Amino acid sequence: MEMIIEAKNLNKTYNAKGEKVLNNVSLEIQKGSFTVIMGPSGSGKSTLLYTLSGMEMPDAGTVTMMGKKISSLPEKQSALIRRETMGFVFQQTALLKNLNLLDNVLLPVWDAKKNSLPEKKQRALDLFAKTGIQGLESRMINEVSGGQLQRAGICRALMGNPDVIFCDEPTGALNSASAQECMALFYSINQEGKTIILVTHDASVASWADRILFMRDGVIVGDEDLSRLRRDNLEIRAETAMNLSKQYKI
Repeated sequence: MEMIIEAKNLNKTYNAKGEKVLNNVSLEIQKGSFTVIMGPSGSGKSTLLYTLSGMEMPDAGTVTMMGKKISSLPEKQSALIRRETMGFVFQQTALLKNLNLLDNVLLPVWDAKKNSLPEKKQRALDLFAKTGIQGLESRMINEVSGGQLQRAGICRALMGNPDVIFCDEPTGALNSASAQECMALFYSINQEGKTIILVTHDASVASWADRILFMRDGVIVGDEDLSRLRRDNLEIRAETAMNLSKQYKI
């Protein structure tokens, strides 16, 4: 399988004492894979996610994405690569209160020159249908449920047809039913060939992935393959993820 991201010897410190939130971390992400990063609060999992995407720069080490060393690019170039090749889904969608859902989804590509405005609107409408929120395009963000709001956030992340989707606790603010619906959606997106890297502390969320990286104290302490487990038995997958979390003291 083709490699899409390669990180080598990543180090990152956040305070004057020089305590490392990332400590010599190296990993590879294969194109089309679904990878989850698990770890307790302060383990470095979100920092690793942002560093892999170029949103944060490492103090040392390199991140290469599709042949480009994004860890050493000027911010303007790094931002352009993120816009053209990456999508982001966060725990809080950060949609604008003064815009309806459709305009919020269109916002990241509004001034992009690749497509006309009617083409952009049609893609947005197609994504609303794909994610099961068709008919809500004109709703304001306070007029929909948390699960519907997160689906709109997923639509926004997909607008630029990204190669990689980075997700930081995307189900953290959802109830269990909405969380599983969103994870089923991420899985379907992955099955279409999109690479997904997702941070979570929830074993039931992690059970949807093919690979789980376990982090503690800025280090990857475990790298487990779940692809051998049957996809149609999420209970077994979730139990396996939970047992692995206990094994790695997560």
